[in-house]
Amino acid sequence: MAGRPREFDRDLALERARDLFWARGYEGTSMSDLVAGLGIASARIYAAFGSKEALFREAIEHYEAREGSFAERALSGVKDVRSALENMFREAVRLYTTGQRGCMVVSAATNCAQENTAVSAWLAEHRKARTQSIIERLREAKHSGEIPDHIDEVALGDCCATLLHGLSVQARDGIDRHRLDAMVDAFLAAFDLMMGGNSRPDVRLKRS
Repeated sequence: MAGRPREFDRDLALERARDLFWARGYEGTSMSDLVAGLGIASARIYAAFGSKEALFREAIEHYEAREGSFAERALSGVKDVRSALENMFREAVRLYTTGQRGCMVVSAATNCAQENTAVSAWLAEHRKARTQSIIERLREAKHSGEIPDHIDEVALGDCCATLLHGLSVQARDGIDRHRLDAMVDAFLAAFDLMMGGNSRPDVRLKRS
């Protein structure tokens, strides 16, 4: 007599799918990879999630609610804007060099075949939303007098987002944590100069 089928654990399935998509990307992860990685038949995957794309989108949302929420936590805190940005970048370095390399939202589907452009566009919107959250935090700091009136908070926010995404790419390429942290040091030194040299006068760009 056949045994009862193993109970389906949706959270565990999402975690395993997340890791596969994070490591291999959307197009690099086949349905057979998902069957092997999740340990359940394709019919159960389709029944639970509807499609590979739907599973991918849910895995991204799972990531953003957990590992990927570091930026929102840093930016929404009560710290000064410089500390908030530093915390965001340091947490990014820690995440991007622990376990899976890089940011899932940055690396999972930057380029897709024509039939998957909707996935790529959807992730681009997520990245744009994070950039906007950085700009809004800088705008608040400008209104409160933390940063000078002449600073273009949109340009600075775009610069921060570029560094954040660049840290992901560098981590994905195998650049170690020490070098990534040094990039953050370079940004903070430049930030202090942009603020008039008064943010952290004791901070100097170090060469190791």
